[in-house]
Amino acid sequence: MNKLLSEVDPQIVKIAQKDLARQQNALMLIPSENYASRAVMEIQGSILANKYAEGYPGERYYNGCEFMDEVESLAIERAKALFDVECVNVQPHAGTQANMAVYYALLEPGDTILSMSLSHGGHLSHGDAVNFSGRYYNVVTYGVNAETERIDMDEVSRLAQQHRPKLIVVGATAYPRQFDFAEWRRVADSIGAYLLADIAHIAGLVAGGAHPSPVPYSDVVTTTTHKTLRGPRGAIVMCKAEHAAKIDRAVFPGLQGGPFLHTIAAKAVAFKEASEPAFKAYQAQIVKNAAALAARLTQNGFRLVSGGTENHLMLVDLTSKYEKLSGRQAADHLEDAGIIVNKNSIPFDKRKPRTTSGIRLGTPMITTRGMKEEQMHLIADFIAETLENRQKTAIKRRIREKVAELCTQFPIYGYLSAPKLPE
Repeated sequence: MNKLLSEVDPQIVKIAQKDLARQQNALMLIPSENYASRAVMEIQGSILANKYAEGYPGERYYNGCEFMDEVESLAIERAKALFDVECVNVQPHAGTQANMAVYYALLEPGDTILSMSLSHGGHLSHGDAVNFSGRYYNVVTYGVNAETERIDMDEVSRLAQQHRPKLIVVGATAYPRQFDFAEWRRVADSIGAYLLADIAHIAGLVAGGAHPSPVPYSDVVTTTTHKTLRGPRGAIVMCKAEHAAKIDRAVFPGLQGGPFLHTIAAKAVAFKEASEPAFKAYQAQIVKNAAALAARLTQNGFRLVSGGTENHLMLVDLTSKYEKLSGRQAADHLEDAGIIVNKNSIPFDKRKPRTTSGIRLGTPMITTRGMKEEQMHLIADFIAETLENRQKTAIKRRIREKVAELCTQFPIYGYLSAPKLPE
């Protein structure tokens, strides 16, 4: 019962040690990932994991929840202050479940949703056919303009007028530009629709003042708590007071049972960290680093979707430089060199989603490590050299050594390591 992990399960310890080495010695450029702080991980792995607490503070279905109420109430108040929002539900386990709760609260099966197409940068839970949202609702999608590769608000307005959706979703997983939430509110008001802003990717930027906030303009805002927010894996739903009771009932008992109080405590810690001045500087650096990385990639001959970035991520169109190189192949070659990206469809992609013609890159994790513009130039050069010499194993091995050397200068956790096995 009281044995150390290394004594109980050395096999899992070895796996953790291997992934610690992987994370330390590679450049993580997947924009939906980040390094949670030591404080966040410490409380998430705490004794708070032992308690069932179905319900909400003051209205639990189990006894013994006095301190669970304190944890959840603290997380709620910190999130409200951080995002300047009226009401917050901190219980959703994931971003998809947060979006599911909004649909469950505000819609009936068969109602119409207007959202961004997955192939143009949207998310599965915004109505894709393979997801629950595409099965239970009538989904109409908007995309980006073929020439500008930016969302055309005139087209969004036209679709809204034509289809009269009950809910409009603004948000994306692969859109490198900022959102004008006031304009989205105008479109929603023109047809009497609810407006949901899914800021899972940009929540940290919003909290740090590096992206406009959707809160003044949206009926409901959902976000994950990891990504740019740099907390534990989980999600929250923020809303106007008039929708709070419906949202709460949708989360519990509608879609979830007992909340993860150890994770909610970790969310509270992350919200506290995000309220500090250093977090605002961190978010500003994420954006600066993304701009520097994008500019250097462009100098190296790559075409970026929409011509660049205004947030934490960018999409590289590989077809502009390597006609036969797919996103999947490029991601594998880059991993050989210690650079972790993900394959990603580009707008109007002719390849299938499992292959793609693009790769998606982001700067949250390398910025957490302390890297700045100078390192972005190096990384862009590593990417270009790797893909140019993708069939040359010796060159990719040499680049991997350079990547590891760079990573050594910016350790992920100077104070933390995977559990150690006994000698």
